[in-house]
Amino acid sequence: MNASPKDGRSSSSAHSSTRESARSRSGDALRAAQMYYLQDLTMNAIARELQTSRSTVSRLLSLARDTGLVEIQVNNPAHRAPSLENEIRRRFGVEAHVVPVSGTLDDSEALDRVAIQAARTIGPLVDSNAIIGVAWGSTLSAVSQHLTRKSTHDSTIVQLNGAGNTQTTGIAYASEILRRFGYAYGARVEQFPVPAFFDHAETKTAMWAERSVLRILELQRRMTMAIFGVGSTNSGIPSHVYSGGYLDEADLRMLHEKSVVGDVATMFFRADGSHRDLQINQRSTGPNLDLLRQVPRRICVVSGETKISGLRGALAAGLPTDLILDEASAHLLVQGSSD
Repeated sequence: MNASPKDGRSSSSAHSSTRESARSRSGDALRAAQMYYLQDLTMNAIARELQTSRSTVSRLLSLARDTGLVEIQVNNPAHRAPSLENEIRRRFGVEAHVVPVSGTLDDSEALDRVAIQAARTIGPLVDSNAIIGVAWGSTLSAVSQHLTRKSTHDSTIVQLNGAGNTQTTGIAYASEILRRFGYAYGARVEQFPVPAFFDHAETKTAMWAERSVLRILELQRRMTMAIFGVGSTNSGIPSHVYSGGYLDEADLRMLHEKSVVGDVATMFFRADGSHRDLQINQRSTGPNLDLLRQVPRRICVVSGETKISGLRGALAAGLPTDLILDEASAHLLVQGSSD
């Protein structure tokens, strides 16, 4: 009977010790980063000063980068932005971030490179009191795995579109992406537990009148930022909406007949950006594209040359304000566009 209080003190002491250890390690990482990046000390010199090994200093510097204590930026010495980024800005009116990717990499490796850059670009843009809409898909799944921690207050991550289909609820896939975003920014996560597409537009109309759904829709209307990829039927890494059983043969045939080139958050569009007359959008649970255009900051992440037609459609529709893409895709985008 007398063991319980002792066990409680022991458990409390262990938790306290763990927190102290984490704070101490974070403090060491900060000191190592300041000496390495601000004072130009070598890792050997830092190791001597901290009375530790060179390998420990290397791990502390990695910790500083991974936890956001250090953010590394490479500036072009001739311009604030490379000419390719400037050209995209001039032609499409979006803030462009072009990721150098070797042509020897496969589609998966190229996506990972773009995802790393996207995660590092998005972090500094996230502020407290933000409402951030996040779409699910192959690209955003990759981005979510590279996010670094940043403390914010009263921020919310809201799911942009439902994820269920006839084969799965989609909850596990979409919620894991949202969870990573919420964890990275210390934000509350609001899921949207509806299917990606309703069988009938009338069902969507009825559901959109329900108070539980209206609460999510209201958050979406107040978004300060939206983050999404571009879906495409023929990309090197198939877009999840096309490969995950969300569309049947009749849907795919209709998309082809209507000259659809891609989608953002399961809302479809043509090469010229038109979308209002596409009936499938009446069944989709993605955000109305007219509403999406009202979000102050809209970050689009694209990897793979096969997504260019979809990207051009998204740009024609005026969906992104910021674009993060690989270098080969950027060249194709500029070469295939006219003033």
